[in-house]
Amino acid sequence: MSVQGKALNLGDQFPNFQAETTIGRIDFYEWMGDSWAILFSHPSDYTPVCTTELSRVAGILPEFTKRNIKPIALSCDSVESHKGWIEDIKSFAKLSEFGYPIIADDKRELAVKLNMLDKDERDKAGIPLTCRAVFIIDASKKLRLTLLYPASTGRNFNEILRVIDSLKLTDNNKVATPADWEHGKECMVLPTVQQDDIPKLFPQGIKTVEVPSGKKYLRMTPQP
Repeated sequence: MSVQGKALNLGDQFPNFQAETTIGRIDFYEWMGDSWAILFSHPSDYTPVCTTELSRVAGILPEFTKRNIKPIALSCDSVESHKGWIEDIKSFAKLSEFGYPIIADDKRELAVKLNMLDKDERDKAGIPLTCRAVFIIDASKKLRLTLLYPASTGRNFNEILRVIDSLKLTDNNKVATPADWEHGKECMVLPTVQQDDIPKLFPQGIKTVEVPSGKKYLRMTPQP
C-alpha cells in the first residue's frame, strides 16, 4: 500500500469526501455546514492512547461547541468496531453520551488521500497505521492548521483549543499571538500596521518594547 498522498499546505482548500461514520454516511462539507471542523485520526480502535484522546474530546465538547467547531475522529476500523469501542470510551471517562462521529476508514482510503499514514507503524498484517494527525478547517473549507503526532504520543487538546482561539482572534484583528499566549493575554501588533493607524485600531493603547537595534517592531497591546 502506498503511504503517500497529496501534501496539503496551509490555506489549501481541504478536500471534500464521503464516508461511513458512527452517525451514518456523511458528506464532509455538508456535515460541516457553516462551522469550523477539527478532524483527528487514530491508529486503531481499542487502543489505550486513542481511548484517552477520544474520551478527552467528548468531555470537552462544550469548549468546541462554543467556538463553533465540530470535531470528527477517524480510525482504521469498521463502524461496528467503532460503536463497540465507544462504549469503552464512555465507561473510561464516565460519560453518559458520546457527542461526535468517528469515521470508518478500514481500507485506509481516506488516510492515504489525506497523507495520514505512518510508514514506521504497521498492524499485524504489515499495513501502515494512521499517525495522530490533526486538521483544523475553517468555515470556508480552508486548511488552517495541521499537526502530526507519532502513534506513541497522545495529543494535547488544551494546546489545540489555544490554537483555535488564536486563529479566530487573529482573523478578525490586526494582531498576532506571541509564544505561550493564552486567551486574555497581551498580543503583538502586526508589523504591517502603520503608527498613524494605532489610535483607531487599538483604542486600549500599545506599548513598544525597547531593543538594542532601536527598531520599534515589538508592539504589545491588550487582547482586542
